[in-house]
Amino acid sequence: MNNIKKTGFAPVYDKNSKILILGSFPSVKSRKIEFYYGNKQNRFWKMLCGYFGETIPESTEEKKAFLYRRNIALWDMVTACEIEGSADASVKNAEVADLRLVLDHADIRKILLNGTLSYQLFTDHYTDLTIPFEKMPSTSPANPRYDEKIWWRALDEVFRSNQ
Repeated sequence: MNNIKKTGFAPVYDKNSKILILGSFPSVKSRKIEFYYGNKQNRFWKMLCGYFGETIPESTEEKKAFLYRRNIALWDMVTACEIEGSADASVKNAEVADLRLVLDHADIRKILLNGTLSYQLFTDHYTDLTIPFEKMPSTSPANPRYDEKIWWRALDEVFRSNQ
């Protein structure tokens, strides 16, 4: 493994964000386009936009506008690491996100953890948080157990209960 640390992306959020979705670390394709869930095979944007009945935005700026409009914060648990390709299993020397950067400035009511590594790092570092959180099935194309209904139910708990 080459020992050069790769860096993830800044969080996307504002004061109106109600839900925080935390992935693990950007894939090779995401790093290439410099934004979250850049692999078109990843189910993230299809799932999230489908929930709201919207088409998937094309550009990074349109995706950010969608997230702001829908009060969704997006970040990764790993802000920098050594990694082989895109596999979470190869993450080494991870720097964990300081979630206070988002939580101190947004009205987060629930945290959704996209996959096992995200969940593991969150539970290892943030046991003191009182915000409800939930491990979600990874939206990665490599996950055969992905279930969109689980995501939509979790989104309902935040967005449908507060209308």
